[in-house]
Amino acid sequence: MPIRLPRRLARVNRILTNPIQLRYAWLLPPWVVIVHRGRRSGRLYRTPVNGFVKGRTLAAVILYGERSDWVQNVLAGGGSVVRAGRTYELVEPRVVGPRDVGGVAWSARLVGRLSGRLLVASLGERQPGFGPGPR
Repeated sequence: MPIRLPRRLARVNRILTNPIQLRYAWLLPPWVVIVHRGRRSGRLYRTPVNGFVKGRTLAAVILYGERSDWVQNVLAGGGSVVRAGRTYELVEPRVVGPRDVGGVAWSARLVGRLSGRLLVASLGERQPGFGPGPR
């Protein structure tokens, strides 16, 4: 049975834990930073999540349910991901069950069983942004 963490915990994490995680998540896999625009505000947000890459496919674990702001923002307006100091556009993001998708890292399917849902997207071209530029 999938576990969905309570929304109250999500609010606490947004205020207390996310600012701390943002200091290292962009550099330290399996953490990634999802960069997305607010659907109503247009404001740019950065959300640290567990994300696993296999080839050109990212699978990000959705712990607070599909109604989480970052998930809804990415599905509505796209976004990008910062992983290991490099930024990539998210192409064709979608929400799937961990058993319903092939081509993702086995570790993503394993951790994805906790929540029962993953945000899966192809990685587009590398973009300028967080971390060092091309060498």
